Amino acid sequence: MPRYLVERTFPDGLEIPQTAEGATACLNVVDGNAQHGVTWVHSYVSPDRVRTFCIYDGPSPEAIRSAAGTTGLPIDTITEVSVLDPYFYRAS
Repeated sequence: MPRYLVERTFPDGLEIPQTAEGATACLNVVDGNAQHGVTWVHSYVSPDRVRTFCIYDGPSPEAIRSAAGTTGLPIDTITEVSVLDPYFYRAS
């Protein structure tokens, strides 16, 4: 399954409380994504909470856009990515 970096802007800042309501909000995103075959892996949030950089697995950018439509989340850009980490280059 392809992996994507999804960049989002929340002009008023993203606030997800660490409460039952926040947990429900996240689970609603997971459930909405599943309807489109999309999996939210994890996200990075800027210190001002205005920008997020989210890692998703999904069949296509179109599926990710459809999932965002279902969940009501904005999308600035979608970029297909692959993993590169420093542990790949090990001496034999």
